[in-house]
Amino acid sequence: MTEAIYDAGYSAPSRFYEADAKRLGMAPSAWARGGEGVTIRWTTADTSLGALFVAATDKGLCRVSFDEDAEDLRRRFPNARIEPGDAALANLAAQVVAAVESPDRDHDLPLDVRGTAFQEAIWQALRTIPIGETRTYSELAALAGRPAAVRAAGTACGQNPVSIVIPCHRAQRIGGALGGYAYGLDRKRALIERERG
Repeated sequence: MTEAIYDAGYSAPSRFYEADAKRLGMAPSAWARGGEGVTIRWTTADTSLGALFVAATDKGLCRVSFDEDAEDLRRRFPNARIEPGDAALANLAAQVVAAVESPDRDHDLPLDVRGTAFQEAIWQALRTIPIGETRTYSELAALAGRPAAVRAAGTACGQNPVSIVIPCHRAQRIGGALGGYAYGLDRKRALIERERG
């Protein structure tokens, strides 16, 4: 673990944990225990690409997806307290909808997500891609510091818990092929075209 912390660019383990406390809301132990002790609120919102499922803790978005519902959220976080959303979540969901409908501008939304160190490096790399541009899985792997981990970069994109907000639709194969997308290639193509339009 310590070696991975240094490989990620931190000068000491204490810097990693200090940054982690600022960046993430749900403690690693809560994630490991299926959200135990955490309240997650959810809502759905209509978009031109279909119904969007939005869920958040008090710290930020923990799930943004198409074609899901509260039961899917309960499977992901079996020990969390799952509740329908309130006015604050409705406001946050409206901002996510705006990111779908108006992807031509940045939407800096609070996140409460957790993955492996490599997954999080890929998710951060995705967030650095300018609107209207794409990167190959090879480029993402290199940005994450592991240029040979191309397949793992694709897997990390597929495991992105907050679609749209972490723009995994901007990842593609060498040569311009779209690759995969958890919510269908038609949606991925539409999102890319909107950003380029």
